[in-house]
Amino acid sequence: MYCESCCRLTDTETCPECGKKLLRPVRENDPCFVLSTGQIWADMVCDVLKQNEIPFLKQGRMGAGLTMLTGIPLETYSLYVPYSHFEQAKEIADALIAAPIVDDSENEQSDLGEEPEEE
Repeated sequence: MYCESCCRLTDTETCPECGKKLLRPVRENDPCFVLSTGQIWADMVCDVLKQNEIPFLKQGRMGAGLTMLTGIPLETYSLYVPYSHFEQAKEIADALIAAPIVDDSENEQSDLGEEPEEE
């Protein structure tokens, strides 16, 4: 089912986001919510969507004027794709966002190439 208010897909009779009960079957071109995240991750997902020729809409929560005042790091972007591309876009977003971040800081050696001293 599809919520026209939130552009979300659900298996339930009520939208999990807004609580709306008048849901309808989803159509092929309905914009579907994929994720909401900060600018860096949103830009990364958008880049991969472009590479895979998946149409999308990137929508900021605050708008350009408020983002300029408060700063880009505080802005949150929501990404939407047509239902016909939803599964592929969701897989891409999940793979990028869930990618492990390698932290080598514990294994780094000092500038002189020596092992760090233990305390």
